[in-house]
Amino acid sequence: MAFNKSSAVKTQYVCSNCGATSAKWTGKCNSCNEWNTFAEEVVAKKNSAQAILKTTAKVSKPIHQIESNSESRIVLIENELNTLFGGGIVRGSLILFAGEPGIGKSTLMLQLALENSGLNILYISGEESETQIKLRSERLNLNNQTCYIFSETCVELLSAEVDRMNPDLIIIDSIQTIYSNNVDALPGSVSQIRESASTLMNIAKEKNIAIFLIGHITKDGSIAGPKLLEHLVDVVLQFEGDKNNSLRTIRSYKNRFGNTNELVIYEMTSTGLVENTNPSDLLITKFDADRTGIAIGCCVEGSRPIMMEIQALVSSAVYGTPQRNSNGFDYKRLNMLLAILERRCGFRLAMKDVFLNIAGGFRTEDPAIDLAVICAILSSNEDIPINPKICFAGEVGLSGEIRPSQKIDIKINEAAKIGFEKIIISKYHSKLQKNSGIEVFPVGNLTDMLSLVFG
Repeated sequence: MAFNKSSAVKTQYVCSNCGATSAKWTGKCNSCNEWNTFAEEVVAKKNSAQAILKTTAKVSKPIHQIESNSESRIVLIENELNTLFGGGIVRGSLILFAGEPGIGKSTLMLQLALENSGLNILYISGEESETQIKLRSERLNLNNQTCYIFSETCVELLSAEVDRMNPDLIIIDSIQTIYSNNVDALPGSVSQIRESASTLMNIAKEKNIAIFLIGHITKDGSIAGPKLLEHLVDVVLQFEGDKNNSLRTIRSYKNRFGNTNELVIYEMTSTGLVENTNPSDLLITKFDADRTGIAIGCCVEGSRPIMMEIQALVSSAVYGTPQRNSNGFDYKRLNMLLAILERRCGFRLAMKDVFLNIAGGFRTEDPAIDLAVICAILSSNEDIPINPKICFAGEVGLSGEIRPSQKIDIKINEAAKIGFEKIIISKYHSKLQKNSGIEVFPVGNLTDMLSLVFG
């Protein structure tokens, strides 16, 4: 019997990490250099008739002939979330909300659905049954008659339910469980996530409905699925926090309708997640004046100033190679600051263990806390305590100069509001607003700063 080539199923191998394709299986992906990430998937044949139907008579327009309409936004009850989105959720936007398992993603999204009673919200769950979601809502002690629960994972059935209900907001938990009948692959695979996300994007744009996609995080901290998923959506939010700590943060890494790097802080309680408008109370411990290795730094996350406690411990290296450990602060930047202290200030730290920690499990990338990090390290190394009423805001350069930090006026006002008496900043700031609530000490280099703090 002759073999019919037309009936043969074509397959290819797709990297589950980056989405790269290969005709045969390989152990290492040449695109992202990850091992054992290739999985076999069926190649779906393109329908030429559908491709012809998609071609329309649209023509290009000069930009001055295009009407500019202001985005219609959904204003939520939570003021902090409205600020995060730039004034509210834009209708027709696709939002990716990612985080580690067990950190509280589903709880926060269910809270959002139950607290905003003025909206018709469709909560689609592919991981929990309707009964389980009802039990969680009772634990949160929340109820909303306009919140509808739909336990389904087929994207075609989801689309039919959206057509029937026409909600204002859709929450999908999670995108890794959604599948399409048009793709011959398991749910969670690269091709299924790509196809399902594309279908949901079309629903959001055509029906002007805002859609939340809850996403999972891989072991290396990146969002599971193809990188195309992050490019496809309008907003990328990352939910972060330590399971052993009550502090939770939402960071905006991409936002087509607002500022990026905005931050919202929550506190996990027995009745759910509660917004925290003053995180400095959680991040600063009321410590004694004679404790060494502690300095207070001020940073800005998005538009929010935050005072944080920097803890350092310097000790003699017990083993041959000194240890360097950093929690909440960039490890490479810590090594750079230690090299600056040794080369520019003469402190011998090469053969000492250095441990650095930001209290409260917080993490920041603002270089304005460089001064606080250096002062905490030297306080522990020299066993000299720092006045708890002094805080720091300044970036340290490689030559030992103290560079100006961004939004310094906001940082000074926050330090004065918290109750600090002195703040040390760079003297290279061009113009500062007057603030009678705190004494400002501008310095130009580390030598001047150290003589001011330690005498």
